[in-house]
Amino acid sequence: MLPSAAGPSRFAPPEYLNELVRFIASTRYEDLPAAVVDRCKRLIADCFAIITAGNQSDELRALAASQLEQSAPGGCWIIGTPHRSAPRAAAFLNGIASTWHDFDEGSTIAYSHPGSQTVPAAIAAAQALGASGRELLRAAVLGYEVSARVGRAAKMRVSVHPHGVCGVIGSAVAAALLKGLDGARLAQVINMAATMAMATNRQAMLDEATVRNVYSGHSAAAGLTAVELAQAGFTGQHDGIGFTYGTVIADGFDPARMIANLGAEWLILQGYFKLHPAGRYSHAAIDALEDALAKTPGGRLDVAAISRIEVKAFQMAALLSGKRITTSFGAKFSIPFALATILVHGRSGIESFDLAAVRNPSVQALIAKTDVAEEPAHTRAYPDKQRCDVTIHLDGGRTLRGHCEVMKGEPGNPHRPQEVEKKFFDLTVPVWGAERARKLYQALLALEHSPDMRAFGAGFAL
Repeated sequence: MLPSAAGPSRFAPPEYLNELVRFIASTRYEDLPAAVVDRCKRLIADCFAIITAGNQSDELRALAASQLEQSAPGGCWIIGTPHRSAPRAAAFLNGIASTWHDFDEGSTIAYSHPGSQTVPAAIAAAQALGASGRELLRAAVLGYEVSARVGRAAKMRVSVHPHGVCGVIGSAVAAALLKGLDGARLAQVINMAATMAMATNRQAMLDEATVRNVYSGHSAAAGLTAVELAQAGFTGQHDGIGFTYGTVIADGFDPARMIANLGAEWLILQGYFKLHPAGRYSHAAIDALEDALAKTPGGRLDVAAISRIEVKAFQMAALLSGKRITTSFGAKFSIPFALATILVHGRSGIESFDLAAVRNPSVQALIAKTDVAEEPAHTRAYPDKQRCDVTIHLDGGRTLRGHCEVMKGEPGNPHRPQEVEKKFFDLTVPVWGAERARKLYQALLALEHSPDMRAFGAGFAL
């Protein structure tokens, strides 16, 4: 048990949390497997790219101007901009930007996006403290691990959006480690962070409401706040995780699953990177479409010859069936839109999901011809399999069929490294220029050699 001035009591942390805290506090950078360190560096590079792209949006530019007027000065980087601020404002803005284009890393087994929830806070804290790259990597890995394990151990409700939920804990753990908090205060940080999670709303996403992007910013800022509270002497309930994720925003929590195989199984190795800027479940339909197109000459179809598209998917994907798409944000959560824009444009980059693509008459016409329905057998196979079938009906009675068994990017169907690298440069070169983007990428993949993250940021000032 963790030390307590009053001895063991009903207010002492439960044993699973004690074991978790012991693991976090005792794990050094040198204890991390090489594959885990490499994956974390690539995750941070991916976050840098998507945050850079997100911070170019009109909404983020306007919010940054407002936030920076109110924020204390500081050396923390608003990534992809010339601006610096105090850590909480930087974490908040970068957290929002990390999900703006829905291009962020995630974990199917953890029902969440631990990377985009943890990394913005970890970077801000590391820059504020002048931490080394190794210290940042350790904090990010362990923050990710805790966040992902909460998501895996909780039986999340379908109505709850995964952003802003488990990520508060990941952000808090990362910041607490960078600040050197001991085991007793780590437990307090985790318990307080658990009660600061948002009761997020999946319907906001389906209603095309961009307030949904604030959830990740909340995770980052609230995680930093939880650490400050612990340092000031605030206390948390004795089992914040178990209560919040067992009764408030989920329908059950399994403590044994939370700590199973600690140190032997690293959940960061079981996440996915996105190659399409769209809701993850829609990727099953995109993969099935690509499978169908692979059977055509040149991988292209004459969209005018398409009479109807049928999609059969698991429940979570079938929710993305909307056809009345009016905004770029809404486009990211509609399988009919995703398939239509890829068929019309022949690609799936950010520009294929922008407002011009939404207003494209050819895209809208094809959306109207696309129907998505749940296939119960596919739902039963989820999450181990993410099955989806796409059938394209062509004029003259011909059909094309495609199938997804496991989405690309999952551990059982990984992306090629060069595909993820291409995404980095696609997103950063327009902002940094080719040469500076190349140097940034190389530096991020060598983070363990950086002695000071403040100096790292200054070296790539815009």
